Amino acid sequence: MKCLLISSQSAEVLFHWTDPEFYQNVQAQYGASQEDGHGLPAFEDSISTLFAPIIISCITMVDRLGDSYTSFTTENNHIYVLHQFDECLYIAVNGDGEEGEGDLRRKIYVMKKMIEVMFGMVTLSSNLLRRELRPQDTEQRARLWEHLQSLLETYSHLRENDQSFLVEAVERLIHPTLCEQCIEFLERRLVQQLNSSVERAGEEVLHAFILVHTKLLAFYSSRNASTLSTSDLLTLIIMSQNMYPSNTDEDDPNPEDIESTSGSGPESFYTPEPSPTDMDSRSSADMPVRESTPLFEFVDPDVQMAEDSLHTLEVPPPDPSTPRRVFLEVSLKDGLFPMMPHSMYCLPLWPGITLVLLTKIPTSAVAMSVYTFLEAFAKLEKRLNEGQEGPAATRGQPTIHDIRSKLDKFIKALGASEIQSAQLQNVWTDFKNRIGRGGPGFNRELIRSCKNMKTQLCGVYRQCFLIESGTADSPRRLSPGLQERAQTMVQDKLMDWKDFLLVKSKRNITMVSYLEDFPGLIHFICVDRSTGQMIAPSLNITERNVSELGKGPLAQFIKSKVWSLVSTTRRYLQKGYSTVTLRDGDFYFCYFLWFENETGYKLEAGDIPVLPDDSAPVGMLAWDYYRKLLRYYSKNHQGEVVKCYELLTVHLGVIPTEVILQHCRQLASKLWEPSRNPLL
Repeated sequence: MKCLLISSQSAEVLFHWTDPEFYQNVQAQYGASQEDGHGLPAFEDSISTLFAPIIISCITMVDRLGDSYTSFTTENNHIYVLHQFDECLYIAVNGDGEEGEGDLRRKIYVMKKMIEVMFGMVTLSSNLLRRELRPQDTEQRARLWEHLQSLLETYSHLRENDQSFLVEAVERLIHPTLCEQCIEFLERRLVQQLNSSVERAGEEVLHAFILVHTKLLAFYSSRNASTLSTSDLLTLIIMSQNMYPSNTDEDDPNPEDIESTSGSGPESFYTPEPSPTDMDSRSSADMPVRESTPLFEFVDPDVQMAEDSLHTLEVPPPDPSTPRRVFLEVSLKDGLFPMMPHSMYCLPLWPGITLVLLTKIPTSAVAMSVYTFLEAFAKLEKRLNEGQEGPAATRGQPTIHDIRSKLDKFIKALGASEIQSAQLQNVWTDFKNRIGRGGPGFNRELIRSCKNMKTQLCGVYRQCFLIESGTADSPRRLSPGLQERAQTMVQDKLMDWKDFLLVKSKRNITMVSYLEDFPGLIHFICVDRSTGQMIAPSLNITERNVSELGKGPLAQFIKSKVWSLVSTTRRYLQKGYSTVTLRDGDFYFCYFLWFENETGYKLEAGDIPVLPDDSAPVGMLAWDYYRKLLRYYSKNHQGEVVKCYELLTVHLGVIPTEVILQHCRQLASKLWEPSRNPLL
C-alpha cells in the first residue's frame, strides 16, 4: 500500500504514483474505471476525491493558523507524510509497514529533485509548474506521468538494492590503471574531437563519464566546466538507469570466478515465474490498464518495476540521438547558479555499460541572467514582506537601480517579436511605474508586481529551454553521426575490457582482502562526503550471483541489517550525534563521522547541528546535508580545507570492543590508499 501524490491547493492532481495494492484499494472504494481509453482520468477523479479532505484541511490550517501537520498515522497504521513546496502539496503514504516517516519524506524530496532537474527554474513559478506537470492533452499527461513514475520506481529499486544509493554517494570501479587510461582517453581523444567538430551545432561537451551499471569507471570535465555536484550526478545515474535498466543477471557474462547457482540456469529478469504469494489470488481482470501498457501485470514489486522500466525502452524505444534537457547546478567565480540548462546524451555501449555526455547549450547565458534577476526580485519581495517600506526596500542589495539597465538590455536582446518577451516588457514597465508612484498600499502592490516579474522571467526561461527550438533541418544538438562516432570510439577502447568490467562491477571490493587484517569484520561502508565517493564490499545477491556471505538467509539478514543501520545512524546524526555503537544479537555495529584537514590530520570534533524531525532528509541526493555541515564546521577553521568522512562497520559480537574500535581507526586510514586517481 504505497502512494505518492502531488496536488495543487485546489486539490487538482498534478502527479500520482501508486503500487498495485493501493490502486485496487482506490478502485474498490470508488468504483471501476470508466470506458476503455478513459481509465487515467477516472482514476485521477477517484484519487482526488480520496485526498481532497486532507488537502483542504492542510491548506486551511496554513491559511488560518500559519502552520500545518507534517505527518500523521491513521487507526489502521497507514502513515501519511506531507510537505508543501510553495503552492504544491506533496503527500506520501505507506500502509504495508515497509516504509517509515523518514523513508516517505526522503521519497518526497527525491521526487522534487527529479522535477527540478527536468523542469529547471520553471519550478520556481507555481502557475507554470502546474501547467507543466498537468498538460491539457491527456495523452501527453499520461506520457509525462508514466516517465515520472518510472523514475521514481527506478530510484526505489536502486535504493533497496544498491549501496551507493543507500548512502547517497558515488561508487567508482577500483582499477587505477584502467581508470587513468579511460580518463586520459576521454580528455585527449573523445571530448577534444567532439568539441572541435562542426557537427556539434554550437554545443560544447563539458562532462563525459562511463557507467558500468551504477558504478563510475571514468569521469572527465573540461577545463572551463563547473564541478558536477554529487546530487546532480546521482540523479543523472538514476535517469541513465531508467533509460537502460541494468539486468545484472543477463547483462553480465558467466565468469568462472563468480559462484553460480547449481541446477537450472538463470531466470529471465523481466519474465520470471512468480513465486507464490498471498497476492496471487488476484485475477488479471482486477489489474488496471493504462492505454495498452500492462503496468500491474506482475504482482512481485521487483518484477513490476522491471516491467515498467522495460516499457520505457520498448514503447516507444528511446532515441539516443535525441538528448534530454536537464537542469544542473553550476558553480562559477561569479557565484552559484542552480538549474542551468544542459543536454544529456546517454549512449549505450553494451548492456550494462553506458557513455554519458553533458553539453553546454549556446543560449545558457540567458539562464544565468534569468536567475540573477529572479534572485534580485525574490530578495526585494522578502524585504517588503518583512515590513520594510518600499523606497528603503528597493535600496537593499542588490538595488533595483543596479539591475534596471541590465534588465532593459536583457529584454531588448530577447527581441520584441517574442510573445513572452513582450509580456515581460509590459510587466517590467508596470513595475517601474509603481516604484515611482508610492502612496498607501504601496508595499502590497509592489509585492504583487514582484510576483508577476518572477512569473514572467520563469516564462521566458520556459520558452528558451523547455519548448523545442530549432527547425527539423538544423536541430540544436550533436549530430547523430557525431554521436555514433563517439559511441564507436569508446567501444573500440573498451572492447577487450567489457566482460571484465561487468564482473568487476559486482565484485568491486571483496571482504576477503580485509579479513586477515581485520578478523571478525563482516561488512563496512566508508564515505568521503567532501567528494561524494563511497567504498564498500559488494552485497549483490541475485539468482545467478551471490555475495561472499552466500545466497541464503544469512546474506539477506546481513543486508537488511546494513540497510537498517544506515537508517538508524541518520536519525542519530539528525539529533546531533556523530558516533553511534550498537550491539544487536550476534553483531556489533559502529558509525563514526569525523573531519580532517587537507593533510589528513583529524580535527577536533565539534557540535553537530540538531535538526527537527520534519527537516529535509540527511543525504546528498535530494538535499546536500553534508555540504551545509561542512560549511557550518568550517566557520571555526578559517583558511583550512576541511573534509568530512563517515565509516559504518559490522563486526561479530564476540570481538572485544577495544579491538573493534582499533579496527575502525585502522580501516579508516587504509581505505583510500589503493586508488588515488581523481573522480571528479
